[in-house]
Amino acid sequence: MRLDKYLKVSRLIKRRTVANEACDAGRVTVNGRVAKASLEVKAGDLIEIGFGNKTVKVEVLDIRETTKKDEAKEMFRYL
Repeated sequence: MRLDKYLKVSRLIKRRTVANEACDAGRVTVNGRVAKASLEVKAGDLIEIGFGNKTVKVEVLDIRETTKKDEAKEMFRYL
């Protein structure tokens, strides 16, 4: 699954366009490397997102095309 779509489906970022812009600005890293929106995400990847002065670090646990709000938290684990 594409990184921008994963960020939206897992609800780490609310909109896919915002996820795309964050990737283009270099604020998203996967496994320690700056990632493009088109990067394929798989289980076990470590994603780090910079929100202003705060950084969110998560591990990908599951990949799903769609999910309900309650189940979205099961797709990743905060580190």
